[in-house]
Amino acid sequence: MTGPSALLHQAAALCLTYPDEELYERLPLVRAAAPQLAAFVDHAEATPLQDLAAHYVQVFDFKNRHSLYLTWWRDGDTRRRGMSLVRMKEIYREHGLEFTGEELPDFLPAVLEFSAQAGPVLLEEHRSGLELLRLALTEHGTPYASVLTAVCASLPGPTPKDRAEALALARSGPPREEVGLEPFGDLGIHEPLPLFVKEHAP
Repeated sequence: MTGPSALLHQAAALCLTYPDEELYERLPLVRAAAPQLAAFVDHAEATPLQDLAAHYVQVFDFKNRHSLYLTWWRDGDTRRRGMSLVRMKEIYREHGLEFTGEELPDFLPAVLEFSAQAGPVLLEEHRSGLELLRLALTEHGTPYASVLTAVCASLPGPTPKDRAEALALARSGPPREEVGLEPFGDLGIHEPLPLFVKEHAP
């Protein structure tokens, strides 16, 4: 998959990982490749790394209502969620990925990086969770909300305007249509944006 949406998803994956020095080094690339993320880039460039990292932990690590784990929004902490995680691992495996490491396969940055290569099928399947996360982050007033807004706007169909619409979407469940995806070989999904850097680094 190539095009503006792929670049956006690749850049958003970097923005939504725990901030480190590598993020700051790549912010100019993020700005150039994904103008939709300019608001977040502006904030990150004006914020010391230590402060941004503390904010990230405060927003994402201690509140399930800001969860970056997509199956949580639909399944909660239930046995059904375990089945969803197994299915997601199978989808990665079908496209040349063996998901390893500390994070779960539904971790949003990993799903975004997968989507940048294989298309947004998993993002579309978890659209309701993305929208609820977008609304929660917007209400919280964090700059990370602008990243979710850009990702949601990149997906087909209208974006729910309020929580009631997003909850209705969540109740309706994910789409049942399966979209064919082409294999793309070994993507280092735990290495932030390897293809993005290779293609766009000076």
